[in-house]
Amino acid sequence: MLTVYLSGEIHTDWRDEIAEAADGLDVTFTGPVTDHAASDDCGVAILGAEASKFWHDHKGAKLNAIRTRHGIETADIVVVRFGAQYKQWNAAFDAGYAAALGKPLIIVSLPEHQHALKEVHGAALAACDEPVQVAQILRYVLTGQLPM
Repeated sequence: MLTVYLSGEIHTDWRDEIAEAADGLDVTFTGPVTDHAASDDCGVAILGAEASKFWHDHKGAKLNAIRTRHGIETADIVVVRFGAQYKQWNAAFDAGYAAALGKPLIIVSLPEHQHALKEVHGAALAACDEPVQVAQILRYVLTGQLPM
């Protein structure tokens, strides 16, 4: 069985696409909290309110870092998606952290972002354009089967 941590943008259903395409494989998917409001507000919800938005965000970022680091550290493979609409600074950190730990890294990004992500792609063992390609990679890794 593989544990695959799905990091990166949270505004599309790319994680569901991978899980559907990987149906039947012995894979467990983990990832960040994808409820944007819950992710932003976890720190103040648990540790108390802050008058400053900076400290509000700081508390949430720290708690999310605990979750993210644990997820990456316990994963067999890390997938990082860079989406079209938002700058995912956290995704770049996650990719670097996974690479520093020696985790096999798969990047999903748009072709027009290839130049901007060249260093991130350089750290990855695979870089692809579509989430379904991640499932095809996982299927190949686990079974040796190529897509039909």
